[in-house]
Amino acid sequence: MRHLKSVNWKEIFQPKNITLNLVGVAFITLALKGFMMPNKFLDGGVTGISILLHEISHIPFGILVLVLNIPFLYIGKKILGNTFAVQSLFTFILIAASMTFIQVDAVTSDRLLIALFGGCLIGVGMGLCIRSGSVADGIEILALLTTRKIGLNVSEVIFGINSAVFLAAAWFFGISTALYSIVTYFSAVKALDYVTNGFEHYTSLHIISAKSEEIKFLISNKFRKGITIIKGERGFLPDSFDQKQDCDIIVTIVTRLEILRIKEKITEIDSEAFMFIQYTKDASGGILRNKNKH
Repeated sequence: MRHLKSVNWKEIFQPKNITLNLVGVAFITLALKGFMMPNKFLDGGVTGISILLHEISHIPFGILVLVLNIPFLYIGKKILGNTFAVQSLFTFILIAASMTFIQVDAVTSDRLLIALFGGCLIGVGMGLCIRSGSVADGIEILALLTTRKIGLNVSEVIFGINSAVFLAAAWFFGISTALYSIVTYFSAVKALDYVTNGFEHYTSLHIISAKSEEIKFLISNKFRKGITIIKGERGFLPDSFDQKQDCDIIVTIVTRLEILRIKEKITEIDSEAFMFIQYTKDASGGILRNKNKH
């Protein structure tokens, strides 16, 4: 009872989260029943393992996906809390129920279309579930735990687990199906990334230039971007290591749609300006989007 009291039920039953979850599960069901499973295509993670075991043992997919995901809820509860665990449990139950009781006819038998559209649909569905505060596949929770234990990043852990899944698919269904399943997986990953992180990925642009004042004015007034100045030293070249001078390192956050235009204008001011880019997973606050037309 104490654990149930620590669950944020208001967040779980927030209309926005419920809607995102239901729509996400609908996309996942359409992807699996309409594209992937009729043609023995696999996704990665627990979903892929469940499809594989279903084809081998003929145990209902809904039961497999629910049973195999439930152990990860304990890990998720420890790492991310009770609210996350309850939301994810609801998602797993919804997926199991929809896969058991909802009938969807196969949309196409074209393997390339299945790989691309099936992957995109399941990726969008999983992304919507993540935005609702849950996950649709327990493998991401396992990857997070493994990362903390052995030092690999999440992508490396998921890639290792999925490699084993696709090797098994090659053994049971043939190399062609396994290769198309890999295409499906990468389509899903890309679609999930767009849904969870947005189409406008933020980029941290660093500029070091002798004409820093002009560049500051350009970024702030023409492009209407916020800037941060880091005080540094430039110089230390191989043939003149002892020569150095103070400089301003200009930092600004832009979208990938703006980056080329800003770099072109900076180059017009100083063709020798040193610029480097760091990709940013998320950014908030400050001046991120320019609402004015230029």
